[in-house]
Amino acid sequence: MNQAIESAADRLKGVINPTPLQFSQRLSEKYSASVYIKREDLQLVRSYKLRGAYNKISKLTDAERSKGVVCASAGNHAQGVAFSCKKLGIKGVIFMPSPTPKQKINQTEMFGNGYIEIVLTGDTFDDCQQTALAYCAKHELTFIHPFDDLDIIEGQGTVGVEILRDQPDTDIVIIPIGGGGLASGTGTYLRNAKSRIRLFGVEPEGAPSLKAALAHGGPITLDEINRFVDGAAVKRIGNLTYQYCSQLLDGVHLVPEGKICTTILELYNKDAIVAEPAGALAIAALDGYQDEIRGKTVVCILSGGNNDIDRMGEIKELSLLYEGLKHYFIVRFPQRPGALKLFVNEVLGPHDDITRFEFIKKTQRERGPALVGVELQKAEDYPQLVERMREHRFDFKEVNKDPTLFEYLI
Repeated sequence: MNQAIESAADRLKGVINPTPLQFSQRLSEKYSASVYIKREDLQLVRSYKLRGAYNKISKLTDAERSKGVVCASAGNHAQGVAFSCKKLGIKGVIFMPSPTPKQKINQTEMFGNGYIEIVLTGDTFDDCQQTALAYCAKHELTFIHPFDDLDIIEGQGTVGVEILRDQPDTDIVIIPIGGGGLASGTGTYLRNAKSRIRLFGVEPEGAPSLKAALAHGGPITLDEINRFVDGAAVKRIGNLTYQYCSQLLDGVHLVPEGKICTTILELYNKDAIVAEPAGALAIAALDGYQDEIRGKTVVCILSGGNNDIDRMGEIKELSLLYEGLKHYFIVRFPQRPGALKLFVNEVLGPHDDITRFEFIKKTQRERGPALVGVELQKAEDYPQLVERMREHRFDFKEVNKDPTLFEYLI
């Protein structure tokens, strides 16, 4: 297959940007390893997805091109298809899940520039794909699958060609996984070119389609997934990509969404890198692989940078919650003068901030419970905060520890 991947690399010359393999001094020092970041966020459409999409579409027959193409995508594959349609002069219909960030929708329209039509449908990629497949069959168009297609896999494998070209001494590569196309293609090329290289996959904790498939012995459709990591939120790993990933990967690690958010903020604040949630997956997994990577040359594939600025508030909130720095309480203040003043002066620590305060009842509000959000400077300050509330006889409930209440109120 490596010959096919190298042929794809030739096909993509002049179409994609060969992206840099950037050495990270910060991460290398933190993990006692030589850590490199494969900057696919600097690709023309700000993700690796252009590689597979163009490789697939450019190989269509004239008859297939004349009819047009269809795809389903949470955003990055859509942009790759849109770019390819414009480049090759082919009409395309792109189905995207309804919750897709507006930034990705706008980018897709820009890259398609009149050659594509966008249809928003379904809550998840999997729902969206079913509608796209039905439309494709009805109109006899070519479906450009985002991952479960050999031409797509070969295109994504060109990431591996560039990694070994730029750093032939690579020991370990950490690869984000949604549908598995990147891991299948890149993993195949790297394993065939360097048999002793170690390959680790990473999925978001809320969408573990490969992990579930490995435990099941084959692809299985998850009932529910967390859609936050939209570029990797897939209910079912591909049949073809499962075959590749199950044979290629030395391990699969799940990363909590809050940890991914912390990594996004660190990349932005410390490295001036804008990463989308799926793009930050591989770097967020370094903690989980720190024993394996110590002293090694490691490449983390930063798969995309299509992050909507409007999401940054949510990203910061999820990061603070994960790090134990943001806590919510339902507090029933004692019916005595100065209770709120007592809470602020005696219960809160010197570096604690109230970030949210609202009475829950619509009538007689001041006599009812209040929802109080508190942000800490250090996670270890939390037990003392709780103890001071008890000491001053405040009746309270810890909302963070009640998933149902948290989802309802926050």
